[in-house]
Amino acid sequence: MTPMEAEAAERQQRWDDWLNLSQEVPLDPNTPTLDPHHHLWDRGGHTYLPDQFNADAKDHALLATVYVECRSRYWTHGPEHLRPVGETQYVAELVADRTGPTHTSLCAGIVGFADLSLGDEVAAVLQAHEEAGQSRFKGIRYASAWDADPAIHAAYPSHAGMLREPKVQAGARRLAERGLSLDTWVYFHQLDDVVTLARTCPDLVIVVDHCGGPLGIGPYAERRQEVFADWRSAIEAFKPLNNVFVKFGGLAMPIAGFAWRKRPEPPTSQTLAEAWRPYFEVCLDVFGPARCMFESNFPVDRTGCSYTSLWNAFKILANPLSMDERNALLYQTAQQVYRL
Repeated sequence: MTPMEAEAAERQQRWDDWLNLSQEVPLDPNTPTLDPHHHLWDRGGHTYLPDQFNADAKDHALLATVYVECRSRYWTHGPEHLRPVGETQYVAELVADRTGPTHTSLCAGIVGFADLSLGDEVAAVLQAHEEAGQSRFKGIRYASAWDADPAIHAAYPSHAGMLREPKVQAGARRLAERGLSLDTWVYFHQLDDVVTLARTCPDLVIVVDHCGGPLGIGPYAERRQEVFADWRSAIEAFKPLNNVFVKFGGLAMPIAGFAWRKRPEPPTSQTLAEAWRPYFEVCLDVFGPARCMFESNFPVDRTGCSYTSLWNAFKILANPLSMDERNALLYQTAQQVYRL
C-alpha cells in the first residue's frame, strides 16, 4: 500500500469509528424504500463496494438502488469519448446476480457519463452504454457544478454556462429520443441554467441532484439565510416544469456547510430533520411528492451521518403526509423516473 493509500485507509477507518457511535435503529424498517443515488468505488485505500453498501443498508427494506457515475473505472484505451462506458460495464459486472440482504436489486439502474458537448455524435456513446449496461443503463449525469471561488471543491472539470451551450442541448435531445434521463449536478446559483435546458428540451426527463446544490462553505459560510433565500427563489422556477424532478439529499456533504463531521458524535435523525425541514418544505411545495425523491448520496454523505439516521430523517420529514405521498417520496417517484 502506498503512503497515499494508507492515509486514505486511515481516514476511512476514522469515519467508520465515528459513524459506529450512532446507535439509531430504523424507523418503520419494513416500509419499502428505493435509493436512487449512490456510488461504488475502489480508490486505493478508500473503498465503497457492494458489501459495504449492503452493510450500511442491511436493516432497510430497499426495493432497488440506482448507481450514479463518479468517474470510476473508465476504459484506458480506445476513443476518448467512449472511455466513460467502462464505468457502466464495471458496475454492471460488479453487481451481476447480486442482491442485498433484503432482496435489494443493487444498481438496478445505472446512470453513467457521456459528454453532451458532442452534440448529435453523443448517440454512439449512449448506444455503447446501453450495450454495456445489460438493461441497467437508464441515463447519464452531466455534472456542471461550477463556482468562481476556488474554495468550492469541484470534483469535475466544469465551467460556467455549460447547460446553455447549443451543442450540449443538442446532445440532451439525443437522450430524450432514446427515452433516457438526464441527472444534473449544479450549485444553487446555476439553477437557471437547468431551467433553460428544461424549456429547450421539454421531452427530456431532467433530475436535479442534491436539492439543487445550496452551499455553505468558502464565501458562502455564515450566509445560510441569504443562500437559502436565493436557492428558494431559483427552485421555485421549476414549479411549472413537469419534466424536472428533484432528489432530496446531499445535505450531509461538507459543501452544504452543516459541518456534521466536526461533531463529537454523528447527528441524530431528529437533528438532521430539523436542520433540513426548510429545504424539504420548499422542495415539496415546488415539486410535490410525484416529482421528488429521497436519495442517500452514499458514501459521500456518509461523511456526515449514518445511513439509518439519514433515512430516519427522511421518514420523519415525510411523516405528516398521506401514505400515497410518503410512498411517492420513498420509492415510487424514483421507480417512475428510472423505469425500474
